Amino acid sequence: MEHIRTPKVENVRLLNRSSGQRKVSIGTLYLSATHTIFVDNNPETRKETWVLHSMVSSVEKLPTTPQGSQLILHCKDFRVFQILIPLERDCLDVHTSLVRLSRPEKYSELYCLSFNPNVNKVEREESWNFIDLMGDYKRMGVPNNLWVITAANSEYRVCDTYPSELFVPKSVTPAVIVGSSKFRSRGRFPALSYFHQDTLAAVCRCSQPLSGFSGRCQEDEMMLQAIMKSNPGSDYIYVVDTRPKLNAMANRAAGKGYENEDHYTNIKLQFIGIENIHVMRSSQQKIIDMGEMRSPSMTDFLWGLENSGWLKHIKAILDAGVFISRAVCDEGVSVLVHCSDGWDRTAQACSVASILLDPFYRTIKGLMVLIERDWVSFGHKFSHRYAHLDGDSKEVSPVIDQFLESVWQLSEQFPCAFEFNERFLIAIHAHVYSCQYGTFLGNCQKERRDMRLHERTHSLWPQLWKDRTEYTNPLYRAELSKSQGVLRPNTTPYCFKMWKGLYNHMEKSMPARQSPNDFLSAVREETQQLEEELTNHQERIVALTGKPIAWENIKVPRRRTSHLQQRHCGPDPPSTYTDPVTSPEQEGPTLSSKPANQKDQSKETALTLPLGPHIQLKTYDPDDRSACSDLESGVADLSSRSSSSGEYGKDPDLE
Repeated sequence: MEHIRTPKVENVRLLNRSSGQRKVSIGTLYLSATHTIFVDNNPETRKETWVLHSMVSSVEKLPTTPQGSQLILHCKDFRVFQILIPLERDCLDVHTSLVRLSRPEKYSELYCLSFNPNVNKVEREESWNFIDLMGDYKRMGVPNNLWVITAANSEYRVCDTYPSELFVPKSVTPAVIVGSSKFRSRGRFPALSYFHQDTLAAVCRCSQPLSGFSGRCQEDEMMLQAIMKSNPGSDYIYVVDTRPKLNAMANRAAGKGYENEDHYTNIKLQFIGIENIHVMRSSQQKIIDMGEMRSPSMTDFLWGLENSGWLKHIKAILDAGVFISRAVCDEGVSVLVHCSDGWDRTAQACSVASILLDPFYRTIKGLMVLIERDWVSFGHKFSHRYAHLDGDSKEVSPVIDQFLESVWQLSEQFPCAFEFNERFLIAIHAHVYSCQYGTFLGNCQKERRDMRLHERTHSLWPQLWKDRTEYTNPLYRAELSKSQGVLRPNTTPYCFKMWKGLYNHMEKSMPARQSPNDFLSAVREETQQLEEELTNHQERIVALTGKPIAWENIKVPRRRTSHLQQRHCGPDPPSTYTDPVTSPEQEGPTLSSKPANQKDQSKETALTLPLGPHIQLKTYDPDDRSACSDLESGVADLSSRSSSSGEYGKDPDLE
């Protein structure tokens, strides 16, 4: 509070530019120790806008005008607030306070250390055990006769940025681990990230070797040999260097570099070409600048998107994940992944590969486990990359932003394979920056232990799990995701999209056009209610008549639906398409197809519907398109039904 010069300013005008708001709100501005709060003067609404200080990336003061002095608040979740303060003196005080409050200098100033939800001490301690990483490794099938847990890094003796519990090949001795660690940047020696039970291939991670132009290390060569021998079905491993080859070669001048294939005779070296943190920071800033343009033309938008190079970088990350997943699943070859220090691009590549390989990580709980393992536990520098404390701006970079966007791009290609929706990804993105919870605080496990975060802060994951209904994807089909197994995305350029849900998201309170996911969720909820009512009516009929209900099977001819099957696009194989009418997993009354002979197959398909004795159905001409029922038209009718109702009657995107 000592940094707040003027805690309250009246007659302030606020414009939330990121929400599409065009009307200026007039109200009172309050500054607290943790939030900037704007309260609308309208007595009917008294709408409140809260902005967490740790979410503010910059505060820009514009020249004074006759109407007053303006401040522009740019937030880390890409919201932009324009504030007009009547008196310049008040504006200077608010500007000075916000600049200081948005740049905490020590951890004790962060919101998570004062945030106190309504839970007791026991509940807080239990919340930190919500994610069980050892349980996830057991789910993978480790430890086993190939991979074991090592005590070499207990108390973080070998590598202080690694977790204390690590899995290594069974044949590796502590001396080999220590020797390999000394030959790797930051001491980050090869350790297991993911184990594929079907092929026995593993995804391991580390940092670049300190090889220079000719250096070598016997222990490090033995470590990579042990990784290869831990996969009995292969006589070599892939070493995936996620950097551009030119960058890796430049590091050799500093005594670092990459593995020499003459020294490591059992490896195949593969460069991917993901750029460094500085290129990514500049690229995202160009995306942000483009989003703040006032009514850009199509030429301006496309030029800005191309000039940013953002989608090119997302493609490179997905290409890395695809290469690793194909090596593990298709070739049965283990992969060792690294970049420079092994905590940025390495985390991106390993986690994307895990999502492609394992359906568990496409669930809400699974994605939490994955982020906790490959990002939090393995020492991603959250405090440096996302400017939790005022420090070196060159350390800031949107590394996890790119991972979350890669997951979103995959969910767009495989809409039925992910249990969560984009709101879940956006919520994680916001909490990475907000510092409301201690989950994403600090740069490594040891640092979080030394700060006693488990005792002083709360974990994010139980709260997201509690709100999982809001984050559930209505299109998700667990059976299809498991049977489909490995995802094989199409990474050609035309498959990538601009994630407007993150960069141009609207406020939830605004009356925005209903999204398809929201509409499908509402339809599903209504269907469940109708099914419950039907069951209740059936029970009442049985109770009143004392007789079981006799259902009459009535055959209803339907028109051909081959045109629906031809609408396949994207990487999902057409063979996995399931007609919504004849899906065997569909809940509710069973729908069964009548086998059609070859003569009748080209004309119609008969359905057997279990209907009540008093329900009469009209038989329609199968070639009469106008006679198609809502059930027969499936999802195709949802759009036509929503576009003809209420305030959503006209879609401006379709006019």
